[in-house]
Amino acid sequence: MNEFIKYILQFGNLNTQQIDLITGKAAEMEFPKDHYFWEATKVPKHIGFLVEGVVRVSFYDNKGEEITKYFFDENHLIKDWGNFEPSFYIQTVTDCKFIIFTKKDWKELSETILDWERVIDKIMTKQHIRKIEKISSMISQDATTRYLEFLKNFPNIANRIPLSYIASYLGITQSSLSRIRKSIG
Repeated sequence: MNEFIKYILQFGNLNTQQIDLITGKAAEMEFPKDHYFWEATKVPKHIGFLVEGVVRVSFYDNKGEEITKYFFDENHLIKDWGNFEPSFYIQTVTDCKFIIFTKKDWKELSETILDWERVIDKIMTKQHIRKIEKISSMISQDATTRYLEFLKNFPNIANRIPLSYIASYLGITQSSLSRIRKSIG
């Protein structure tokens, strides 16, 4: 819980009463590897702060191929931007520990804590900008450069997740990724 409080305090000030309210609404949960935190077509039930582990965001393309869109590691808030049914999955890639809130409790925090939404918007904007920077830098690159960029952008993830997910994220086959890894030694 301390990780979450410490994290949100980077984006705004909260008094002791507000912190107590937040911790009272939060629950710590652990999910095993391969658990779906969110599933496509189902309205998310929880908002989560990833304390430990790695999750991936994925979807199925029109050919039925599973595509890894992004990865999140520690200290990321996983929250939708509105009330919609997501078309993606969020799956644990490693055993994960979360601080979670029900949608009802999250709404109560928004209604009770004056600057809560402003603080959360700052967090989500920062995460969104980081994600766009990481993805956009790879768009026009060849596969080897994309892999090297992946290693630079996700230094704490590369050795913790299956190569098939990395290959999917990079838009290449797993055998191509293996050749690239071998060539760069």
